[in-house]
Amino acid sequence: MLKRLQSTSKSLFAKFTKPAKSVDSSDVQIIERKQHSISRNDISENALKVLYRLKKAGFEAHLVGGGVRDILLGEHPKDFDVTTNAKPEEVHKLFRNSRLIGRRFKLVHVVFGRDVIEVATFRAGHDNTKNNQHAKQSESGMLLRDNVYGSIDEDAMRRDFTVNALYYDIKDFSVRSYAGGIDDLNNKVMRLIGEPEARYREDPVRMLRAVRFAAKLGFKIDKPAADPIKELAPLLLDIPAARMFEEVLKLFMAGKAKATFELMEQHNLFAQLFPHTQQCINENSSYRKMVEQALINSDLRISQGKSLTPAFIFSVFLWPNLLETKKKNESMGMHPADAMQQAQSDVVSHQQKHTSIPKRFMIPMREIWGMQYRLEQRKPRQLENIVGHGRFRAAYDFLLLREQVGEQLGEAGDFWTQFQEENPHLVQQHKRNEYKRPARNGGKRNGPRRNGDDDRRPPRKSKPRL
Repeated sequence: MLKRLQSTSKSLFAKFTKPAKSVDSSDVQIIERKQHSISRNDISENALKVLYRLKKAGFEAHLVGGGVRDILLGEHPKDFDVTTNAKPEEVHKLFRNSRLIGRRFKLVHVVFGRDVIEVATFRAGHDNTKNNQHAKQSESGMLLRDNVYGSIDEDAMRRDFTVNALYYDIKDFSVRSYAGGIDDLNNKVMRLIGEPEARYREDPVRMLRAVRFAAKLGFKIDKPAADPIKELAPLLLDIPAARMFEEVLKLFMAGKAKATFELMEQHNLFAQLFPHTQQCINENSSYRKMVEQALINSDLRISQGKSLTPAFIFSVFLWPNLLETKKKNESMGMHPADAMQQAQSDVVSHQQKHTSIPKRFMIPMREIWGMQYRLEQRKPRQLENIVGHGRFRAAYDFLLLREQVGEQLGEAGDFWTQFQEENPHLVQQHKRNEYKRPARNGGKRNGPRRNGDDDRRPPRKSKPRL
C-alpha cells in the first residue's frame, strides 16, 4: 500500500525536509525514490508514454505541478502536466499525435483520444532576455508574451505557488522540491513564489488559482499572498472573457464550489466575475441562499459521480439578476412574457462582458429558465411534452432548488416528482431524448463534442499513435 501524507505532527517528509528559506530561494531539495510515496502506478499510462519518449530522445522529462502535488497528498489527479528542456517544436516532432498551441505561452498538447497531456518547455525569467520578441509585458505588469526558455531551476522560480514547484524526474524517480514546496505541502499553506503583488499583476488569474487551490486542498492562503488580492481583484476585468469562462468551470465544477464561493467573496473576486449577481445577493438574502444551496447540491452531485452541466451553474448565478431585470421591465409597462424575454437577452449580454457563455451552454440555460413557467402551470395537455423535453431534468432540478430555498410554487416540485413516479415510461423516453444530440446542418456536427455538455455520449475508444 502506498504511503499517504498524514495531518499528524509526525510528517511523512519530516525526516528529509529542512526549514524553508525565503520563498525566492532557488535551493532545491532532492527527495529520493525511497523517501516519497509517488509510484508510476499513480501516473496515467499516457503521461508515462510522453515522459519515456522524451527521455529516450535525450531530453529531460518531469511530471510537474498539480499531478505531483496531488499524488503526494493521496489524491488521484485528473490531469498530468509534463515539463522538459525540449523546445515546443522539438516535442511536436517527437509526437505525431500532438499540436502546438498558444502564442502568449507556447505549449504542446499530446492527444490520446480525449486524454490530453500538456507539455511545456522550461521557462526562464522574462526579464533575462535581450530579445523582446520572446517576452512582453503590459504597462500594468501583465505578461502578454512569455516564451523565454531556461533551465529547470529557472522554471521552478516561475511557478506560481510553492506547492506546485514539485518535479518528478522520470530518469531516477526522485522528486525535486523548490522554495520549500514540500514544507508548505506538509503545513497546508498556499504560498506564492516571488513578490505577491508583482506575480498577481503578471497574471491576475493567479488570484483565482489561489482561492481554488485553497478550497480544493483545504489549505490556508499565506498572509502575504492573501493581503493584496482584494485590492488587485479588479485586474481580472482585463482578462479575456473566454478565459474567464474556463476559470469558472474550474472554480465551480470540481466538487468544492461552496468553499470556493466563500473564499471568492471574502477576497472580492466573485464580484469581478458576476458583478450584478454579487449586488443582488448582497441586497436580498433569499438570492444568496439560493446560490449557496445550488453550490452545496452541485458538490453533492459530483461526490456521487453524477454529471453537472455549466448551463445549470450559470442559470443559477444569473437567476437573481434575471428576476430583478424582469421586475424593472414590468415596471416600465412591459407584458410579463415580453419582460422575461427581454431580461434574458439583457442579462446574457451583460454577463458576456465578464465571462463568455458559449452557445452550447447559453441555449440550455435559457431553456431551463423558460421551462420554469411551464413547470409551475402544469397544464394537463402539456405534461407529456414537458417531461419529454431535453432539458426537463435540469429544469426540474432548478424548480426543486427554488422550492428548497423557500419560493412558494404551489407544490409544483411534489407534483412533478409524483408524475415521474407514476409514468416511468415517459422518464425512460426522456432519457433517450437527452442521449440524442439535436441535429444541426442536416445532422452533421460542426466540431468535437466539448466536455461538460449536457448532451452526453460514451467516449469513443481509439488507439492513439505516438
